[in-house]
Amino acid sequence: MHPDGRDSPVLHTLYFSFIVNRPFPDLVAVLAWLACAVASIYIPVINETPLRVILALPLVLFIPGYALIAALFPGQEELDLIERIALSFGLSIAVVPLIGLGLNYTPWGIRLDPIVISLSVFTLAMTMIAQWRRAVTDPEERYRFPSREIIAGVSEEFFPREGSRTDKILSIILLISIVAAIGTTIFVIVFPKEGEKFTEFYILGAKRKAADYPDRMTIGEEYPMYIGIGNHEYRNISYTVEIHHMNMETDITGNFSYITRMEISDRFSVQVPNNETVILPYNLSAKDEGFNRIEFLLFNESVPDMSIRGMERINQSYRDLHLWVKIRG
Repeated sequence: MHPDGRDSPVLHTLYFSFIVNRPFPDLVAVLAWLACAVASIYIPVINETPLRVILALPLVLFIPGYALIAALFPGQEELDLIERIALSFGLSIAVVPLIGLGLNYTPWGIRLDPIVISLSVFTLAMTMIAQWRRAVTDPEERYRFPSREIIAGVSEEFFPREGSRTDKILSIILLISIVAAIGTTIFVIVFPKEGEKFTEFYILGAKRKAADYPDRMTIGEEYPMYIGIGNHEYRNISYTVEIHHMNMETDITGNFSYITRMEISDRFSVQVPNNETVILPYNLSAKDEGFNRIEFLLFNESVPDMSIRGMERINQSYRDLHLWVKIRG
């Protein structure tokens, strides 16, 4: 209420849009799909089933664009159903990358939670604006989703009242073919063919970039960096990371190098889910002046015994990285 006793214009608008005019069925369906998609992403049992992909895919490819089109064009004569559907796909494909681009410049980054929250807020806001704009549009001109006309048209197309028996049989075969094609498409999306299996293993500098690696180290000082592991093995894996200090010498002929000393300085395990990347902060430190190389070894499920050392241990690792350093006392 205003101080003078009058109703707030905002409250009056909300009352008029959502109480006097009940929510429109297609907008209710958008919000219901949004709620189901978010639930399928975060509910522990459901998020491991194909239902997550089936519900979340339209949230990226169709729902945001449909809500935006509904907010921009509340009238019946502005766009027909086919145009709305086509523009919904197109605008979704345009809006979602823009939201991701904006998240890239925020502290949250492009991760699952910020993306889900951003898409949910955008869709909810556009749906409320669409509800309000339709409510203030003349009832004879506002857009209404032609659900009854679609059902009647499909029924008449596939099950005509007038027609020969052959036409009815062909219509049934066509309907079965369409359902089979849709089911095949969903199956391919939910259960994609496994591609090449690999693991990303990399180290980043203090600014989380592939630069500014420490090459001169002082004993007792810590040098911040990051260790990244990307799992693309189509299964959850518990990796083991080892950091070794080494001293390598080159043969007088220059044809080969050999390890004169190798000591492990750190070892830890990291659980990385399938198709996810973990970036861990790590403080690198020097042990003594007898080393000139820092070796990073990554092992998957099989980790060799500590009795295996030197080049043999490096060769048995799943991935390996190294830094050449000069250590000062």
